[in-house]
Amino acid sequence: MPDTGRGQQIQQFLSDTGWVSPPFSVTFLAAGEYNANYLVASNEGQSVLRINHGSQLGLGDDQIAYEYQVLTVLADSGVTPKPLACHPRPDPLGGGALLMEFLPGIPLDYRWDLEKAACIFARIHSVPVPDSLIVQADPVTAIATESFGLLHRFSDHPLKKEQDQILSYHDTVQTLAAETQTLFAAEPLCLVNTEVNSGNFIISPDRACLVDWEKAVVSCRYQDLGHFMVPTTTLWKTDILLTPAEKKTFLQTYHRCACPDMPFSELMEKSRVMEKTILLRALSWCFMAWYEYTQTDRPLQNPETFAKIKQYLADIPWILQSAA
Repeated sequence: MPDTGRGQQIQQFLSDTGWVSPPFSVTFLAAGEYNANYLVASNEGQSVLRINHGSQLGLGDDQIAYEYQVLTVLADSGVTPKPLACHPRPDPLGGGALLMEFLPGIPLDYRWDLEKAACIFARIHSVPVPDSLIVQADPVTAIATESFGLLHRFSDHPLKKEQDQILSYHDTVQTLAAETQTLFAAEPLCLVNTEVNSGNFIISPDRACLVDWEKAVVSCRYQDLGHFMVPTTTLWKTDILLTPAEKKTFLQTYHRCACPDMPFSELMEKSRVMEKTILLRALSWCFMAWYEYTQTDRPLQNPETFAKIKQYLADIPWILQSAA
């Protein structure tokens, strides 16, 4: 469990900033690959302190301020945690920090919550977006470029066979980008999460929400829709693969809630293109992260994540077959 011994340091930080009125307690809640989250409980209620340890968007020390801005934009959506305060500097916690609303609940269950997820996306994708966020207007090309960078981040990476397999698929996606560029050219842009595994959804009887907004960008809706359905996402925290019928149910609900005037066949086609593209990014990230886990002093280490990384890299042909 990462950073469990930091409670006293965090309590001092919260006292110094005045974000929480004493008395209060701090307990470790959860950690992703680039952030650690702590539950803060006081007489005023519960909140979450999120401490950043890296940026997938290349933002460096600006990462937590970027996420805070995204949450501020989404604050009225009703399906994301409300931001409460932000400390963008890395000192004294070793990374920027933000305080946000605590959302009680459990992770999304693909067997029962597909329609809830579709409704969450519909709400999020309808929020007006500012000009100050990162834009990916040509999502297939943008993801292919990002993936190429991940595959070449470490020149001494020992997994050459796996690199060659993913690079070969990168060529396929590059061709797909050229063939589909006009498909997305007139697509209205919206705010998308881009990291929508089941663990980033919080489901309760009263509310269903999407958390973890570190990698949000302004792009087309199909980034989220495609990402939600691919096996590298559904298998990340569960053992579930969505069937074609389940994918159709999910997209039909989204279509009804978000864009009923669009031909459903168009929604299906564009989501399928993004499914193929997202698989490239998922495998490329796993390839890069394998090196971080084995060859560097990565600040956050998650045994379950590393096991999944190794599983995906061992099953590249099977994963890519799902995109055929």
